[in-house]
Amino acid sequence: MRRLEMVLSRLAWFVPTMAGLIVIVFLISNVIPTDPVRIMAGENATQEQVEALRVKLGYDKPLAVQLLRHFQDVLSGNLGTSIYTQRPISEDLFKRLPATLELSIAAITVAILLGIPLGVVSALKRNAWIDQVLRVLSVSGLAFAAFWLAMELQFLFSMTLRIAPLNGRISGFGPDPVTGFMTIDSLIQGDWESLRSALAHLCLPALTLALPAAATIVRFSRAGVLEVINSNHVLYQRAMGIPSRLIVWKYVLRNALISTVTQIGLIFGVLLTNAVVVETVFDWPGLGSFAVQSILQSDHKAIIGFTIWTGGLIVAINLLVDIAHSLIDPRGAR
Repeated sequence: MRRLEMVLSRLAWFVPTMAGLIVIVFLISNVIPTDPVRIMAGENATQEQVEALRVKLGYDKPLAVQLLRHFQDVLSGNLGTSIYTQRPISEDLFKRLPATLELSIAAITVAILLGIPLGVVSALKRNAWIDQVLRVLSVSGLAFAAFWLAMELQFLFSMTLRIAPLNGRISGFGPDPVTGFMTIDSLIQGDWESLRSALAHLCLPALTLALPAAATIVRFSRAGVLEVINSNHVLYQRAMGIPSRLIVWKYVLRNALISTVTQIGLIFGVLLTNAVVVETVFDWPGLGSFAVQSILQSDHKAIIGFTIWTGGLIVAINLLVDIAHSLIDPRGAR
């Protein structure tokens, strides 16, 4: 019951959070020193044509009226038309969303599979040589810039060793779209060649995003295990003669991962942000590359649409993290 109340409470905060995001993004877009109407009208448009378009689009109205109209458009799913693609922005975002989610899910999965075991080992071998090495690597991983790491991985694995594709999402046409996830669609249709190609193209961008995320998870996992392993109930279990491996994996790890799970949710939001750079470097057709193209084209409506979608994703992810947190630690479901 408490868990249901917690979920409903978080959902209740979703509306004001998104409303605040929409207002902030709208106001910021109006202080940018470029004229979106002039851009939409084109370089050869006369001043009279620009003003006529301004009236048609409602940009001549007071800012409060424009904001109210913007809210109405967002609620109806109408984010406008992209200057770059000449298609509805919602359609472009919906089409590119699976690519970004596939990349982010692959990256966070790799980060978890690397980060949690290494963090546990680092804590159990505290102050030993392996702990010192892992701590240095975790600090170094946080210092890497995403674009630099992406280019270094491209140079090493694509240009030098030639064992991974340089960019793109798949070779050839790929499977027929069902879910939008290349790997899942390939599995559904039994297209093993497309699956191999999709996984090969996914490796480098996912690894680029995963390494800094894994470094963070290592640090939080290590800190959580160290905190729990010295607690009274763990000392009692050791005194009872329970095997150390059972204590660590059954009792210590569950309590130690409470803060790590919360951090993983925050990391996923950071991955969506870093994807803007990584998708551009790897020519990955996701939300991030769409955002960069929109910025270069000064496509204000597309930038606003991307920000709203990304904000909604992060809020939804935080809700899932809260639910996972309550499952691991029922005391938190209040």
